[in-house]
Amino acid sequence: MTDTGKERTELVFLIGGLVLLLLVLGFAVLSDRVREGETQHFDEQVLKTFRRADDPSLPIGPKWLELGALDITALGSGTVLALVVFAIAGYLLLQGMTRAALLITVASVGGWFLNGWLKEAFHRSRPDVVPHLREVLSLSFPSGHAMTSAVVYLTLGALLMRISERTVTKIYCMGIAVLVTFLVGVSRIYLGVHYPTDVLAGWLIGLSWALFCWLIERGLERWTDMRQELRESQQG
Repeated sequence: MTDTGKERTELVFLIGGLVLLLLVLGFAVLSDRVREGETQHFDEQVLKTFRRADDPSLPIGPKWLELGALDITALGSGTVLALVVFAIAGYLLLQGMTRAALLITVASVGGWFLNGWLKEAFHRSRPDVVPHLREVLSLSFPSGHAMTSAVVYLTLGALLMRISERTVTKIYCMGIAVLVTFLVGVSRIYLGVHYPTDVLAGWLIGLSWALFCWLIERGLERWTDMRQELRESQQG
């Protein structure tokens, strides 16, 4: 690796570390305010704005919007995400990209466990201010759909960016990943099964975990390159 390449890598780690720190701090501040009940009024008002004033059981907008929200929210379900991860990891293994397959698998499985632990730690009940438009069984904070979709889709976006050659293609890959993650989170609010702060917390911690796993993977790659350079210098 050239000196310029090393400097660029160090800059990436520095920026990534700072962003990770800001995301974790943001989650800590948000979760503290949720614990204190400071966000409750805001959460309830947002949920009410997505329902008809004369009948809170009906969402605003045409019927197709509700059906679309149900379809989109499924993109963040455990079943769909597990199938996506399984399919992508299998493809990467067949292509000989073992480290990339390991990254998406570890990031996804770790994200699911982390979300379950956080839900139990905060133990926030689901919203009851409006009727749910989809059956839910788990606790509310943070949103599992928002968090795990952020982990899976953003990690996939990052992987696609690395193998894409054109800048516009890199932007497209990450843009689609961000869009899907955003729509899944918003669908949870629209369906009345999550408070807005649940979804925001899910995005924050999901992005934090995805970024952490990505930095670890890049660190392992750099360590491998350094070992290779050392081996070649010793042989020379």
